[in-house]
Amino acid sequence: MNVPFTGCGTAIVTPMRDGGVDFDALARLIEYQIENGVAAIVPCGTTGEAPTLSGEEKKRVIAFTIRRVDGRIPVIAGCGSPSTDYAAEYAANAEKEGADGLLVVTPYYNKATDQGIYLHYKIIAEQVKIPVIAYNVPARTGLCISEEAYRLLCTIPNLCGVKEASANVGYAERIAVSFGEKLGIYSGCDELTAPIYAVGGCGVVSVLSNVMPAAMVRLCDLCQKGRLQDAAGLQQELYPMIRALFSEVSPIPVKTALSLMGICSDEMRLPLCSMGQETRKRLVREMQRQGLV
Repeated sequence: MNVPFTGCGTAIVTPMRDGGVDFDALARLIEYQIENGVAAIVPCGTTGEAPTLSGEEKKRVIAFTIRRVDGRIPVIAGCGSPSTDYAAEYAANAEKEGADGLLVVTPYYNKATDQGIYLHYKIIAEQVKIPVIAYNVPARTGLCISEEAYRLLCTIPNLCGVKEASANVGYAERIAVSFGEKLGIYSGCDELTAPIYAVGGCGVVSVLSNVMPAAMVRLCDLCQKGRLQDAAGLQQELYPMIRALFSEVSPIPVKTALSLMGICSDEMRLPLCSMGQETRKRLVREMQRQGLV
């Protein structure tokens, strides 16, 4: 297993202003992450509103992130698409720009058989030499990578891990037991970071770390040092904030939180829209409790 990072990788938002990407705000957010010790930056994923970005915008966001990070930590570029050809194109471009790895979600809406999933990832991975991390998020894609599909994926030389966001720790454990020598298991759910570490995980691709990077870095550090009781305590302390960040469809709350912190605006693209009044009040309360505002 040769994963491109261990610990906390931030599924970074894509700041927007006046209908376009706000690269000045993206630079501020990247620096905030690096200053607080995150292990990797993951642009153009779900949290980065990738489905509403044009192909050209995705390329520009990834290229800008790579240039801004400038080799200080790995950049794992989101390259997912329901079209295998488009995903392969994004992957090749990300490698050309200097990405250290790729995060590739399962084909959504189209879905696929086990063989189709395998061929999707095989074709994408063959376009590049850098590591590829699969992304299993059935709540968004309508598809859960089966154990048989994982067995097939393990034959792809540079597919090295999975962002496991099925919200099922038992399933993550089965994957770790069966395929852990080949696949690094990253938590795709902030609230399950410590539990997934406990069953064999190696890190998290985090939404919370956009606003609380130091806390998530600390959580991962405790897990990696085997201090699971301390990690459990911190995980529980962070739980109310995590719940507030997922009180509406992500990334609506996390963009709202970042705007309250003065890092970027809360502008997003439809069908995402502004937070409701009650959920916003709940978010503000938790941010006050954490000393963020």
